Amino acid sequence: MTSPGSRLTVSIACGGTGGHLFPGIAVGRELLAEGCTVSLLVSPKEIDQTAIAGLSGFTIATLPAVGLQNRNHAAFLFAFVKAWRVSRRLFKTPSLRPDALLAMGGFTAAPPFLAARQSGALTFLHESNLIPGRANRFLTRWARRSFTGFAETNHLLRPSHCLCLGTPVRDSIARLRVHHDAAAARTSLGLHPLHPVLLITGGSQGARGLNRLVLAALAEIARSEPTLQFIHLAGSTDLEEVRAAYATLGNRALILPFLAEMNLALEAAEIVISRSGASSMAELAALRLPSILVPLPSSQDNHQFHNARSFERAGAALRLDQSQSTPNDLIQALRSLKSPTSARISMREALARLDTPTAAADVATSILQHLREPFTQTFQSNSPTVRLQPRVPRSVHSESLGLLTSKV
Repeated sequence: MTSPGSRLTVSIACGGTGGHLFPGIAVGRELLAEGCTVSLLVSPKEIDQTAIAGLSGFTIATLPAVGLQNRNHAAFLFAFVKAWRVSRRLFKTPSLRPDALLAMGGFTAAPPFLAARQSGALTFLHESNLIPGRANRFLTRWARRSFTGFAETNHLLRPSHCLCLGTPVRDSIARLRVHHDAAAARTSLGLHPLHPVLLITGGSQGARGLNRLVLAALAEIARSEPTLQFIHLAGSTDLEEVRAAYATLGNRALILPFLAEMNLALEAAEIVISRSGASSMAELAALRLPSILVPLPSSQDNHQFHNARSFERAGAALRLDQSQSTPNDLIQALRSLKSPTSARISMREALARLDTPTAAADVATSILQHLREPFTQTFQSNSPTVRLQPRVPRSVHSESLGLLTSKV
C-alpha cells in the first residue's frame, strides 16, 4: 500500500474526443498541483495529438484504440486487445505503474481501465453526459467511485458508488470566470470590439446539419441585426459552402474549420448556437453564455438530446431539433435571447446555478482521499456518505516499457 508521504502516480484515460480529453487534462492539472505523477492515455486522433502538443508536466502515452461504429467489430476487438496489451506493458514499468486510474469514458478508456485493475491500481470513472456511454456502463461495476456531470446520471450507473461533482472545463475557459474581456477577444479575432458576436460551433464531431440550419436563416438574421458579427466554426467538409454563404457580410464574419483558441471565441460571443456535448455545455455554464442547443441526432444513445433537454428544463438553454426546426424557429430563438431581455437574464442565472467551478479539484481530491486515507470518511458532496475500504497492496513489477511513452 502506498504510504502517505510517497509520490502518488495517477493515469488518466481521456482520449477520443475533446469532451473526454479536456476534462481529463483539467483533473490532471489538479493532481500535478498536489504533487502526483500524472500520465495521460490518449488516442491517435488529430484532436488528441494537437491538444497534448503544448502540455508540460505530464507523461503521454498514445494507445492504438478504435471506436466501435458502423459494425466494425473485428477492427474494434483487435484494437481493444492491442491497447490492453500496450497498457499492461506500460503499467509494469515501475515509474509509470499507477496507484489509480481515472477513465473519462469513450473507446480509449476501457483497455487501460482493465489493465490498471489487473495491476492492483484503484479505478475511477468520470461520465460527463447525462446518458452514460457504453464503456462507462460496462466498467462501472469495477470502479471504486464513478463521478458524474449530471445528478440524473447516478441512477444509471451504481448510485451508491456515484458522486455528482460536475464536468471540469479546460484551464483557458476556467480562467475566464475571473477575467472576461469580450472587446479584447473580438479585437484579437479581427472583429469590431463593441459589436455583438454570434458563435456557431458544431464541436469536434462535425456540424453539417447545424450548418445548414444556420445558413437557411442567415440572410434574415444578418438583415434584422445589422451590427451582429458571426464566428462560424464549420468543420472542414462544409467550409467552402459556409464561406460562400457569408461572402456578402465581409468583415462581419469569421469562418474557420475549427479554432484551437476556443476560449477566444467563447469570450467574444454574446450568444452561442452549439451542439450539446456535455463538455461544451459545461463551458457555456462557466461563462454564463446563453445558447441555442441543436443536439447531434446520431449521437450514441441520443445522449446529446438528453443533455440539451436537461439544460432546457433548468432554463439554462433553448433547444431546437435539427430535423424538425425551421429557419424561422432559429430566428425567433435568437431574438428571444437578445440583450437585455428577461429571457436572457433568467438564462444566465440558471447557467450560474449549473456551473461547477471546483469540479476538477473535487474529482482529484476524491481520488487522493481514497489513496491516502484507507479508513471510513465522509466526502462533502451532494451524494450520501461513502465508506472507503482499505487498499489492496499491489504486486511489484520490474519489466521495462520500451518506446511507447514520451515526456512532455
